[in-house]
Amino acid sequence: MGKRMVVVGGVAGGASAAAKAKRENPDLEVVVYEKSGWVSYGACGLPYVLSGEIPRLERLVARTPEEFRKGGVEVHTRHEVVDVDPELKTLTVFDHVEGRTFQDRYDYLVLATGAKPTLPPIPGTEQAGVYTLRSMKDGEALLRALEGAKRATILGAGYIGLEVAEAFRKRGLEVTLLELKDRPLPHWDEEVGNLLKEELERHGVEVWTGVKVEALRGQGRVEAVETSEGVVSTDLVLVATGIRPNTLLAQAMGVALGPTGAIATDEEMRTNLEGVYAAGDVAESFHRVLGRPYWLPLGDVANKHGRTAGAVIAGKKARFHGVVGTAIFKAFGLAVATTGLSLEAALKEGFRAKKAFIQSRDGAHYYPGSQPLWVELVYEEGTGRLLGGAVVAKGHGALRIDALAALLHQGGTVEDLLALDLAYAPPYSPVWDPLLIAAQQVR
Repeated sequence: MGKRMVVVGGVAGGASAAAKAKRENPDLEVVVYEKSGWVSYGACGLPYVLSGEIPRLERLVARTPEEFRKGGVEVHTRHEVVDVDPELKTLTVFDHVEGRTFQDRYDYLVLATGAKPTLPPIPGTEQAGVYTLRSMKDGEALLRALEGAKRATILGAGYIGLEVAEAFRKRGLEVTLLELKDRPLPHWDEEVGNLLKEELERHGVEVWTGVKVEALRGQGRVEAVETSEGVVSTDLVLVATGIRPNTLLAQAMGVALGPTGAIATDEEMRTNLEGVYAAGDVAESFHRVLGRPYWLPLGDVANKHGRTAGAVIAGKKARFHGVVGTAIFKAFGLAVATTGLSLEAALKEGFRAKKAFIQSRDGAHYYPGSQPLWVELVYEEGTGRLLGGAVVAKGHGALRIDALAALLHQGGTVEDLLALDLAYAPPYSPVWDPLLIAAQQVR
């Protein structure tokens, strides 16, 4: 009997692990069990389906179960792994289609159970008309809810809340965005939050910051949101206040969690149990700036986790090199990209941190159509070591963040940034790139 790899969860990390393992070792039996009816899709595209920019959910699918099977990977949707015995290396699976339970075995097991939304402890969240956005099922429900809706309220001004605010406005809804902290994107510094707030309000989003949500009112269906600053009438509520790793199965079978609450792994994505790996939003990463485990539930990280686990299981050398916390998103005409630590976070971590913040342009001042661009650099006083940064732009200029991310991966300094030979042509950059202008402010 050949070696058998079972993947629990077929989205992002799980799908990547299965595909990579089978490509690298065709003799390996690879089986995927996914609780939902969807596998291998780009959940990050859900806001753009809600906005209508992407015409249907199916466009987000990277690979169907049938396509997996053609590559030798058996995918079973609506199949939930409810128990695992790591000593016997067996698992119990519930088939939601046929309503039956059966046993399976594994030599290698990949836990890719993802993350789930957290609902705030306020009355009324159980009512109809209250939604989250993590899965295709969530997307289907929200698309139905948009039909006939006129007013939407979003709780939380993080990535999802900000992207969906734009999507709802493009659907013609009145949108109110509620944030407990004093600015949108509260994990980053105030200059970026202020730029975001201005952009949101310019496009008709009503932004309430520093506001506490106290209850969702309604008689079985939400009708209003009661806050510390007043009542907001609404037809639907999107809760975007955070997520947590879905570790229930892992904990039940004795998999160790790390300090973040996600599954602890080594560089090869191995857990503390023999033959058991973890990948995706359920697993920790190593933060190269902080020098410790970190939870970063993003799609690109999940896919890298899965690719690493799949290669190792197939007998190849591979390791996941860690993260620096790079992210980018779009809010109307503004692209916002961050990496590493904000100044506020760096100071909390005990760094002697400072920042430089500048406004420039994404092209030469004389070139038609050049747009404003802002850069923030966070660095360690004395050593000049880069700790983080942000680029905000009205266009693709925000992708300059990748240069900062590369330097953070290498432990680079402001001097290293100044030494970079960056591309220049008037349509794409001033003669002094905005990154270099920001670096010069440090000297």
